[in-house]
Amino acid sequence: MVVGVLGPGERLVASASFAPGATRPNGWEYRNDLLDQLRRIVPHDLRRRVPVRTAVLLCCRFGEPEWTQLDGAWMWALRDACTLHGLRCGAYLTLTPSGWQVLGGDESGKRPSAGPVAGRRNDGTEAPPADTADQVMRASVPRATA
Repeated sequence: MVVGVLGPGERLVASASFAPGATRPNGWEYRNDLLDQLRRIVPHDLRRRVPVRTAVLLCCRFGEPEWTQLDGAWMWALRDACTLHGLRCGAYLTLTPSGWQVLGGDESGKRPSAGPVAGRRNDGTEAPPADTADQVMRASVPRATA
């Protein structure tokens, strides 16, 4: 797992990689793991009226690229940890051997390809010209409205 925190300019300001502690899909344990990591890398923003930083989570796993019960537990954990740490909840991304996809982050339907076939998305449709990772990340994180 990799948790990243994006600043007001949507640039990465902190990140941490960690191995999840729970063996079964347990959102409470995952939330505690995320809070522990967030507390190590950034101070909380609980005194701010509106969150200015966004947390995103990348899950690297083997198996099928479809949504799993494990993804649901991590998505809930990310949303709850962000609330408790004063951050905006960003995207949850999964990376599997067949590619990566964005889950959550109000970007439903986007499934960029990182698979072996260039120019094709995971669903088999033609992909637009290759974007940089930074552009894709910016597109997957909700914009600040102030």
